[in-house]
Amino acid sequence: MWAVVGLGNPGSEYTRTRHNAGFLFIRKLAKSWKVRLDRRRFRSKIAEVKRDEGTVMLVLPQTYMNDSGRAVAALLRSKRIPPERLVVVTDDLDLPLGRLRVRKDGSPGTHRGMRSIVQEIGSSAFPRIRLGIGPLPEAADAADYVLSEFDPQEREVFEQSLDRACQALELVLAGEIAKAMNRYN
Repeated sequence: MWAVVGLGNPGSEYTRTRHNAGFLFIRKLAKSWKVRLDRRRFRSKIAEVKRDEGTVMLVLPQTYMNDSGRAVAALLRSKRIPPERLVVVTDDLDLPLGRLRVRKDGSPGTHRGMRSIVQEIGSSAFPRIRLGIGPLPEAADAADYVLSEFDPQEREVFEQSLDRACQALELVLAGEIAKAMNRYN
């Protein structure tokens, strides 16, 4: 079993913001896989999909971003999913808009949602796909920027990165993370 978790904030006011890149990814994937995120468990909206790789759970934590780890830890414990079968998809302000970064594991950096997950599950040994939303404009406040929506041109670039992220995820789930890193980083 795999858990693919998109990070974001619940609530309609955050739906299209840059910080909800992980939520936008999961929703796009759910639509592509023709499943609905209609189950509520583990403080999350969940869909389960049977695929060649086994069961894949698509997860939208309904905690706020900075508390995502509580939802993720509850899911992993209950379903007995090891960290290496968890894929976290999140925004990254340090990556230019449209760029991806696939990693097998690593530090959470400054991302508070990732820090929460690492702290709650006690491991940073899980794959992640980071979606570029940067760079931060000069003199802009980071909190205001990540909670802003994409303008129409940015939205088009971001949508293309979501398509590539879906392709990268397919490789990760197939056990070919090195190939995903080489192709999409």
